[in-house]
Order: sequence, then C-alpha cells, then structure tokens
Amino acid sequence: MSTVRSSRRIERAGVNALRALLEEHDHIVQEIDGGNDHGEDMIVNFTRGDKRTGYWIAIQVKSGKKYKRANGYAIPVEDHFDDWRQSRIPIIGVVYDMKKRELFWVNLTEQLRSVDESPGWVQVANASRLDDDTVHDFYTEIATYAGDARMRIRAGSDEEALSEAVRARRGLDPETAPNPLYESLADFALRHEERLKVIRRNLIRSLPVLILFTVIPWAWPYQIRFVEGSTDFNPVLWVLNLDVFMLYMAFTIFFEFRAGRFPAETGKWLAMIAGNFFWIPVIDPNGDRGWWGTFWIWAGVIVPSFGHKLLIITFVRFAIDRKKKQLRSAT
Repeated sequence: MSTVRSSRRIERAGVNALRALLEEHDHIVQEIDGGNDHGEDMIVNFTRGDKRTGYWIAIQVKSGKKYKRANGYAIPVEDHFDDWRQSRIPIIGVVYDMKKRELFWVNLTEQLRSVDESPGWVQVANASRLDDDTVHDFYTEIATYAGDARMRIRAGSDEEALSEAVRARRGLDPETAPNPLYESLADFALRHEERLKVIRRNLIRSLPVLILFTVIPWAWPYQIRFVEGSTDFNPVLWVLNLDVFMLYMAFTIFFEFRAGRFPAETGKWLAMIAGNFFWIPVIDPNGDRGWWGTFWIWAGVIVPSFGHKLLIITFVRFAIDRKKKQLRSAT
C-alpha cells in the first residue's frame, strides 16, 4: 500500500484552519486540487449580508516551523514572482502557526508590485493576525484593495464567477493575457515611463525639424535641376541657402514649443515657404529660363535673405519684452 507523506498533516492543518474560519463567516471557499496547485491552495469569494460580493482572492497557505522568523513569519516566493505580482485577483499569503494555532496573512500581490525583482521571501508581520475578531477587517482591507486595483470579478452565477476568477488568476482573460512579443517592451516602458514621456514630448515639438530632414534629401535633386534650368546661379549654394533658412525657422519653432509657446505665425510662414519651394521643382524640375523660373529663383534668394533678418529681429524683440517684464516683476 502507498504511504502518506508525514508533511501532509502539517500542510493540511493550515488549509483546514483557514477554510474553517472563512466558512464560519459565510465566505465561499473553493479548494484547488494538488494537480492544479501552481502557488495557491484556494480561491475565495467574499460574501456580505448573506450575499456574495464581486470580490475574489486566491490564497497560498503555509504551515510549519520553517516559516517562522524572529520578528514574524515569511512566505517563499520561489518561481511565483511574476504570477503573484501580475495576477488580476489579489494573491494572499497565509501562515499557520501550529504551536499557537493562529493564522497570519499578507497581501502578496500588493507587496510584490512594489518591487522590480523577486525578494525571495515576503515578510508576514506578527500583527497581521487572522481570526474571528479580525476577519471582517481582513475582508474590508482586501475588498478596498481589489476595488482600487479594478480587479472586481462580475458574473451571473457562482460558477461563472469562479471560472472568471480562475481565468484571471491564470492570465487567460483576453483583455489582459500577455503577448510575449511585447511584454518585455512594456516592462521597459513602465520602468522608464517618465523619461519616455519627455522624449515623446520632444519628438512632437521637433516634428517640423524631422519633416524637413526627411524632405530635404528627397527634394534636393529636383531643386538642383530646377535652378540649373532656370538661371546661371550656383545651384548648390541656392538650395543650401533656402534649406538652412527653413531649418532655422524649424529650430525656432522647436525651442518656442519647449518654452511653452506656440509660434503660429512662424509655423504658417514655414509651411507656405516649404510647400512652394519643395513643390515647384517637382512640377518643373528642369526649369524653362522664362519668367516662371526667374521669379522663383529670385524669390529663393530674397526670401531667405530678408527672412533671416526678420526672424532674428522679431524673436530678439520678444526676448527683450520678456526680460523687461521680469525686471518689472522683480522690482
């Protein structure tokens, strides 16, 4: 005949004590059989006023002297770190002190979500006793946590709710089931969330610059051919002069955005100038040496020449006005 492990009595002592306590207070307990035990021993549906609630928890129970510590108790994390940390229902750890015949608990999900790496063990305080006097406080605290974390399970029947709780625990809910291609990227994004927000804001602010850096190489050969076909000017110098001016406007807009200002007029002028001087060479890439080509060649000389001066004068004047306001505010 098969033998019964001596440790089974110790393991069952904690499960039996906890189940008896919870069922005595009308909470619904569903034990998880050994074959499906992947870090939890039972799933519990809290009740209140003779009616079941939408709050479910999974519980890992530990019994025996090896979980006792000088200042309380401890539950080993082992390979359950990600499971307990990412669970959509709270995973609760309970230690049963067989000598005292007392239960002590800790919210494993809450504790592990506050760290980035597995601590090995989760401490259980002596003050976190679970008995007839504290079971209502236990329910209230867990229900509050589950509600804040939006972990509440809703279903039409006990069986459906239990199925939802099991799916949520095992990560099979379609709304939260992980995609292995992107989980590591999501973890990276969460670790560097604030920094990524800054980068995203700067990317949005730098859109005019990025667009110009993309369009300039594409438009370059068209502009060169247009200048060669329309005038005797040096085409490279003509195109460079125009492109540098547009980039200067784009950088002006970028730094205005960073300062929290929106330079609408500068943006409109940049869009109009870029639209014309990038589009015209595409319409007539070879030039025609007529009034059309001559007009736009001279426009490409005059606009950057006066534009640089106007841009500098305008924004220097804005800066002077701001400094005068600061001086007046200081006095």
